[in-house]
Amino acid sequence: MAKHRLDMKHIVISLSGGMDSSTLLLRCLKEYDTVTAISFDYGQKHRVELERAQSLVDYINKNPNRIFSHDELPNGCISYSLVNYHQIQINGLADLLDSALVTGGAEVPEGHYAEKNMKATVVPNRNKIFASITQAVALSVANKTGEQCDIAMGIHAGDHAIYPDCRQEFRDADDHAFRMGNWEADKVGYFTPYLKGDKFTILQDGEVLCRELGLDFNEVYKRTNTSYKPIFILGRGDSFIEYNPSKNGIVAERGGWFSDYKSASSVERVEAFIKLGRKDPVGYADETGPVSWEHVVNEVTKVLETHNN
Repeated sequence: MAKHRLDMKHIVISLSGGMDSSTLLLRCLKEYDTVTAISFDYGQKHRVELERAQSLVDYINKNPNRIFSHDELPNGCISYSLVNYHQIQINGLADLLDSALVTGGAEVPEGHYAEKNMKATVVPNRNKIFASITQAVALSVANKTGEQCDIAMGIHAGDHAIYPDCRQEFRDADDHAFRMGNWEADKVGYFTPYLKGDKFTILQDGEVLCRELGLDFNEVYKRTNTSYKPIFILGRGDSFIEYNPSKNGIVAERGGWFSDYKSASSVERVEAFIKLGRKDPVGYADETGPVSWEHVVNEVTKVLETHNN
């Protein structure tokens, strides 16, 4: 795979709305002149991640420290350009995909993220679908500007073998296919700053990047979602959910999305915040309703201790 270069001007990132890709977005803003971020609506149950991604981009783009050069500002913050953000609809795939993560799929399993039952959360060929579109956009940016363009990838040492499309063999084969199938594909490289880190080191970097970019850590990370089983609670929050209580139509209700703390993705996120020594700014809930951060820490610690034993 081609590596990123010193003349880092343009980059394209697949922004899921999760903690890793959101931190990677901050890193790209620091390192590159232009950033194009893409999110995909593929019929995932946790569509709240798309709301969070949009909210994060809005917050970043409205930051008063943002200007159009990479000069250092008087207050010590690093300036950055606007995020060029797009959400791409491929949700017609939901009825055709077999995965616990898509609407109509089986129940999302709970427990530690290294357990075998997490195979149910694999979405067939998801990363290949995303990669193909991201590669096409990056090559188009390179051709239009006449300059190199990188693709940002949040891959890290903690990526799990349970997901075949997170393995190096897959990424190498995918990159080879991209270069075989496109003219001037050498204009596209890769930016992988977390290759030797894990979710905790990514969060550590996010803490530093927030300071450098003049962003509030809690404002950034409350605009992320890692939960595969988010819980909507009526009357708590400013989001809307639509449902069909009868055959007579759709009703919109005001409420808020809360993260669960039992699904594997949530366990991994909570573990990173515990290590960092900070309270996660997102709200958590279970079948009883909203719960405290202390309760979440206690429950996740039990899961981690059971797995380690």
